[in-house]
Amino acid sequence: MRMIITWTMLCCCLAVVKTARADPVANENAKERARQLRVFNVLDYGAVGDDATDNTAAFSACLKAIIEAGGGRMHLPTGVYRGRIIIPPVSRPVTSWITVEIAGQREPTHVFGTIGSFPLRDDATIVKCLAQTGPAVISAGRSTDSLYGGFSAVSVVIRNLDVRTYDNPGIGGIDLQHALQCKLENVFINTDVYNVRASEPTRGASGLITPAVNNAAWTVLRNVTVTGYHDGIVVNEHTDGDNIVLGSNINGLNFGFAHHASYFARVCSCRNKNTVTVTGAHGFSIEQLDIERPGPNQTDATNAWQETASDVNDPNNLGAADINYWVVIGNVGARDVFTLKGGASIRARRIGSARVDDRRTGE
Repeated sequence: MRMIITWTMLCCCLAVVKTARADPVANENAKERARQLRVFNVLDYGAVGDDATDNTAAFSACLKAIIEAGGGRMHLPTGVYRGRIIIPPVSRPVTSWITVEIAGQREPTHVFGTIGSFPLRDDATIVKCLAQTGPAVISAGRSTDSLYGGFSAVSVVIRNLDVRTYDNPGIGGIDLQHALQCKLENVFINTDVYNVRASEPTRGASGLITPAVNNAAWTVLRNVTVTGYHDGIVVNEHTDGDNIVLGSNINGLNFGFAHHASYFARVCSCRNKNTVTVTGAHGFSIEQLDIERPGPNQTDATNAWQETASDVNDPNNLGAADINYWVVIGNVGARDVFTLKGGASIRARRIGSARVDDRRTGE
C-alpha cells in the first residue's frame, strides 16, 4: 500500500511539473488567440459613453487600428455615445476584402407599436448623432481608388446596437451603400421617439441603406427595427431579411434598382404611409407581410400622416414580386384589404387565399 501511495504521489508531482513547464506555451497561445480575435474596445481610444462627449475622433482612431490590422471588431460597452462612426474606404493596396464588425455589449430593446406613448430607454449601447446635415450616424466611405468601381472593399457587420438621430431627421441612421457587403443583427434604428409619436419625415433621410454594388453585394438582416424615417430601409442588391419591423416611416421598404433579386421572410409594418415602395427595377418576394394600420380613434392631429396611403406603391410598374400579406386594422381586427398602386408585375395574395389579389387603385 505504501508503494502505491508513493507512486501515486510521484505521478502527481510529475504532472504538476509538466503542467508548469507547459504554462508559458499555453499562455503564449492564449495571447496569440486574443490577438487573432482582433477586438478593439472604443474606450481604449478615448471614447466616453456619457451622452455628452463627441466621440467621432475616438471612433475614427479605433477604426484606423482595425483596418491597419486587416479587420476586427469595434467593441462598444454599454453607454450612450454621441458622434459618428465613419468607416474609411478600404482600397488599394489591399488585395482582399476585410471585415469590420461594430458590436454593442448586449441586445437593445426594440420599441415600436401602434398605440400609446413610451419613452425610449438609455440602458443599452446607443450611438447617437444630433447633427442636422452630413453623413449618417454609421456610414461607409466611398473609395476613390478601388478595384470595385468606387465601392470600399469592406464587409460591415453590425450587432447589438441602438442607433439614434432625432425626430424628423436630416441625416440617416446607417448608410452602407458604398460597402461591398453587410450583416445587421439585433439593431434598432430610430429617431429617439416612440414611433406612434413621430413627426412626419420631410427631409428624405433613410434609416438604413444597404450595399448597392452589383454582383458583389450581399446583405443579411436579422432582427432589425427602423422607425421614424422617410425611407425605413433602402433595399439594394442581394438583400435577405427576416424579423424586420418598420414603424412610422413614409416608405417602409424602398426597393431601388437591382440586377439581383431580394428576399424577405417576415416583415411587420406598423403605421407606415407606404409599406412597400418601388423606385427601381427590382425582383423580390416577401413570405409574410404583416401590416398593422391605425384604426378608429388611433390617430390625432400630430400623427394623422401615419394613415396608410398604399400597401404597395409602384406607380411606374418597376417591381416583379410575390407578396403574402395579412392586414390588421386597429380596433377592428384582421380584414382582407390591400391597396396596390400600380405594381402590374406584383402578385399580392392574402395568407390562406388560393387566388391572386389584383385590386388596384390609382395609376
